Amino acid sequence: MGGNHTVKQGEHISSIAYQYGFADWKSIWNRPENADLKQQRQNPNVLFPGDQVFIPDKTVKEISKPVDNQHAFKVPVTTLLLRLKLDRSYSNPIVNTPCDLLVGTTATKLTSDGGGAIEQKIPKTATDARLIVHDKFTVKGNSVPIDLDIPISIGHLDPVEEVSGQVARLANLGYYREDPNAFDQDEFSSSVEEFQCEQGLTVDGICGPQTQAKLKSVHGC
Repeated sequence: MGGNHTVKQGEHISSIAYQYGFADWKSIWNRPENADLKQQRQNPNVLFPGDQVFIPDKTVKEISKPVDNQHAFKVPVTTLLLRLKLDRSYSNPIVNTPCDLLVGTTATKLTSDGGGAIEQKIPKTATDARLIVHDKFTVKGNSVPIDLDIPISIGHLDPVEEVSGQVARLANLGYYREDPNAFDQDEFSSSVEEFQCEQGLTVDGICGPQTQAKLKSVHGC
């Protein structure tokens, strides 16, 4: 018969599927009962607290095989990818730079690509991580190493239609300079205006549908 799961902050479809014992999140997301949510959110890993996700009952698959033989079975398992893009400011990516990604007790050495992007498989249960970027700055003609320690909250990005999702994206892009967890209307309007100005949009300080779409595109999700 199945039932509904109420999304909590930090949850995404991969972690929800894992919680209910589904190896492939598509078994949940592609159910017709979730069609409205799928159309509303589009990205299964960007949900909002209070969203209702239908969880179907698990089915038993029976396969007939002859006895006295060994048989190999393949179970489809989806992975969860963490994708990040590193920019200093004003579309100045941190390219070809070594980084350390710490997820739980696992540390992985990575290097950003020519566009400043990195990608790494992570556990579906991961809720936070840290990225240490081994960057360099030039001071009076000398190259000075500096480590940038960046905390990452996995699954906490709200949809762009929500004000909290707009603030988070503006903060990630360097426009919103206050604490993104403490909403400031003046700072929000100012950051929206700055973003609109740089992206060639009508500057009105209102994060309407056109600005939301551009913000989602520039941010990457």
